[in-house]
Amino acid sequence: MSLLIFNECGIYCPPADVYIDPWRPVRRAIITHAHADHARPGHQAYLAHHLSAAVLRQRLGKGIRLQTLGYGKKLTIKGVQFSLHPAGHIPGSAQVRVEYRGAIWVVSGDYKLESDGLSTPFQPVPCHHFITECTFGLPVYRWPRPAEVEGAINAWWQANRAAGKVSLLAGYSLGKAQRLLQGLDPAIGPIFTHGAVENVNEVLRRDGHRLPPTQRITGRSQKKEWAGALVIAPPSAIGTPWSRKLGVVSTAFASGWMALRGTRRRRAADRGFVVSDHADWPGLQTAVRETGAQHVYATHGYTDIFSRWLREQGLDAQPVETLYEGESLERAATGYEETTGGP
Repeated sequence: MSLLIFNECGIYCPPADVYIDPWRPVRRAIITHAHADHARPGHQAYLAHHLSAAVLRQRLGKGIRLQTLGYGKKLTIKGVQFSLHPAGHIPGSAQVRVEYRGAIWVVSGDYKLESDGLSTPFQPVPCHHFITECTFGLPVYRWPRPAEVEGAINAWWQANRAAGKVSLLAGYSLGKAQRLLQGLDPAIGPIFTHGAVENVNEVLRRDGHRLPPTQRITGRSQKKEWAGALVIAPPSAIGTPWSRKLGVVSTAFASGWMALRGTRRRRAADRGFVVSDHADWPGLQTAVRETGAQHVYATHGYTDIFSRWLREQGLDAQPVETLYEGESLERAATGYEETTGGP
């Protein structure tokens, strides 16, 4: 019997009777991070890193039964040893290490290798079996240096301010938005946020994260306040009555998909900035290599292509169908922003 198997509810550990990031309600769930495609409602009990706790309670309800664990701390369930290790994806994101009778598996969740100054940096975890995402598992996806992107965003904002336009920058409300905030130059002008973004900002600030000052856009906000300002909003808010009330805007998307020519045009955006909280092609290769795993399972993204490349390197690799979504401009945390984002 395999230590971890894939079934209709998610990634299951039979000896411990525990699931990892299940997509259907189960009795016990270990959660890699708080994005909605990995942290779903309805489980009887949750286990996650303590830096995920506040956001999980905000998104899933304060009354959830939640146990937390620090990085590297071990928890034994029915003889199976579990521990959480930094994934570098968003604050509190974790890889799950599972050990039983000499076999070691690691479930990556979502991850990136470059340090963003916000999340605990990724740490490779040696194992025999590695379950990996491959959202950007094509050679075309190679991320530019963060400093270059931050400079380009600030220059775009400065030019828009000089022209009297609002700079509307789209990025996921959890993780991406705060990463963008850290790279902004507040001296250029005021920074406003969509309610979904500011809800997360407030939670992370209470957890000790330092972010530039931001102002929530509410129904009482005045249009004259926004002239020359930068506004961060989830992708789902773009093109809605909420964004149209901002007046004359220049719209930009921050996503790994902006590395593809034509994506910005299809989104009717003025600019596209390549910013992703997922590993790029070299990062995926490095992560797999540093685990030392001989057996690799690709769960979401370019699973067939990445698995084939791994097999060409001599590894036992296979794609696995799951309900994880990675980074998509067609959604914003699976609808979370639309339902609880506020005005």
